[in-house]
Amino acid sequence: MVDGPPLRDIGCFALVARHLSFSRAAAELGMSQPAVSQAVARLERTLGLRLFLRTSREVALTDAGRGLLPYAEAVLDQAAAFTAEAARLAVPAAPGIRLAYAPLVGGFAARVARRLAARKPPVDVELRPAGWQAATHELTHGLSSAALMSIPFPPGHASAARFHVPVTHLAVAAADRLATAARVWLAQAGPLLVPRGLQPSPVAGRRPATRQADAVPRSSDALPRSPDALPRSPDALPRSSDALDAGVRLAPEAVDDPLAAIDLVAAGRGALPVPQLVVETVRRPDVRFVPLVDPGLRLTFGLVWRPDRPTEDLMALVQAAQDGLRR
Repeated sequence: MVDGPPLRDIGCFALVARHLSFSRAAAELGMSQPAVSQAVARLERTLGLRLFLRTSREVALTDAGRGLLPYAEAVLDQAAAFTAEAARLAVPAAPGIRLAYAPLVGGFAARVARRLAARKPPVDVELRPAGWQAATHELTHGLSSAALMSIPFPPGHASAARFHVPVTHLAVAAADRLATAARVWLAQAGPLLVPRGLQPSPVAGRRPATRQADAVPRSSDALPRSPDALPRSPDALPRSSDALDAGVRLAPEAVDDPLAAIDLVAAGRGALPVPQLVVETVRRPDVRFVPLVDPGLRLTFGLVWRPDRPTEDLMALVQAAQDGLRR
């Protein structure tokens, strides 16, 4: 391998040639003028050529200097391109898919990501936990490729792989009057924190509430306060879905993420209908999870994406989500 002159010396030569001034070249390089002069002199000794004609009043290129200048500039351009490419390669490649997901369904999001990683070729997925508002922002601003989020889905977006998570318990503050109950009706709660995506489950052959005894109470004062007072007949139990229809008093907060809303429950802002997964994962002394007598409610989620940005990786994500639900 032939040793060549240092790039720094070549750079000094090219800049002096551009300005035809050692002082201006030194100022642009942030070097002293003597240091630039020494670099050019060292290059001339290495090459065995005189590159500049110097007088007390001006600097001019020799014929050799003019001939070598395009090569010097090409070498410097190639060195800059080499450095830029090395910097690009040093940064990890961006993921093929950026998936925002509701933390409540993080297990499903992880399962979908594993499916895509096992494909040939694999699809890289960056998982980003996001409540409903955050997921909507990510989608509409192109920050995420898709989102696993609860209904209602943002308008103008495509969706697939809908699935439902049954609601089984009512989260209440440890100091709440319902905290020691063995089971409760939804209508017994005070202000209710309603998660986005909460809706009644379809019930085949649902009984009509025609008798006065079957009417859903609109006030918790009309309901029994203890488990011993629960009716023995299933037909006498008010359904949670009926309680929502009957106008249970709602807290002002909209719940984007049931897991995060547990803090609101602990603060006494309201009771929160939650699925079994929350009961199994949240352990804190200031919140109690009381089973619902007749849940009849579910949270609905789905995969959402912008239809104007389809990619091969995105379609693979849709397929993986649908396959994951068929397990």
